[in-house]
Amino acid sequence: MTASTKSPVRIGIIGFGIMGERLLRAALAKPADVMSVAGAWDPSPAAMSRLGEALPQVTRHASVEALIMACDVVHVASPPVSHLAYLDQAASARTAALCEKPLAIDIVASQAAVAKHEAAGTRAGVNFVLASSLAVDQLNQWRTEGVVGAPQRLAIEVDFAAWPRPWQMDASGWLAKRAEGGFTREVISHFLFLTLRTFGALELVSRTATFPPGDGSETAVSAELRAGGLPVTLTGRIGGTTKPDHNLWTLTGDKGSVRLRDWSFAEQQAADGTWREAKGAIPNEKARPLVLARQLDKVIAMTRGEPHGLATLREALIVQETVEAILGL
Repeated sequence: MTASTKSPVRIGIIGFGIMGERLLRAALAKPADVMSVAGAWDPSPAAMSRLGEALPQVTRHASVEALIMACDVVHVASPPVSHLAYLDQAASARTAALCEKPLAIDIVASQAAVAKHEAAGTRAGVNFVLASSLAVDQLNQWRTEGVVGAPQRLAIEVDFAAWPRPWQMDASGWLAKRAEGGFTREVISHFLFLTLRTFGALELVSRTATFPPGDGSETAVSAELRAGGLPVTLTGRIGGTTKPDHNLWTLTGDKGSVRLRDWSFAEQQAADGTWREAKGAIPNEKARPLVLARQLDKVIAMTRGEPHGLATLREALIVQETVEAILGL
């Protein structure tokens, strides 16, 4: 269905997990004349029961087909193996889609899907939330002001006390497994997207990945890349911090350094080497609702066929190809 520019965009949620619930709550907080919630669907009866208890005002559809037909746009928030099928169903119904990453696990299938949807002009974006980050806006402003100068190198570092993180344990059945899960797909992909969008094409130079016995997801990765010619170092590991989640995206230039810390803190390095937060910086727990609201503004624009700034299917494919190459699977 095609949303009128004068009527609220109707969004539906496929999958009532962590991301589905977060975006659903963000959509419910939108002004009713801008966005309305058409409902949600999950193949799990337990998830549908939880939805009814948590948000009884949200319609629980009997099938994914019924949900898609009731919407102008769907948020595909299911495990990765199902993403492309739901994207196809939405496109067939002329319903726009916001897909979680990765697009899929099968690279060949993702390549074919992206080519098909690009040719068809499918209205689809991928939910890389750093596209709407307030902290990233601050980093870009500092760069425009000349704080960094000519970029010389970039470092991406992610650390976890354990994987999955505490709030993801209900999804550990796939998030902790090699086939669909792991922190490289789930977390590092966000910073690779930011790097791609900021500096251009990603080229993998070298990589290592460590896996436990059996079918568990990675415990450590490292890589050297180039992004539009800029040298990039990447490290990720479990057990390197006591925090559930710690990450740094640090850009160094010939005039100075800036970084994104723990998703939401934009920081600038002072002359004495210390890092100073941007004025008004807030932790991710407080920033997340603001970022999701901005992300939904982009979803509304995409659904209406307007320029939007969401991650494109092509960008998501490039990130997926890079992630799978780093993992070496």
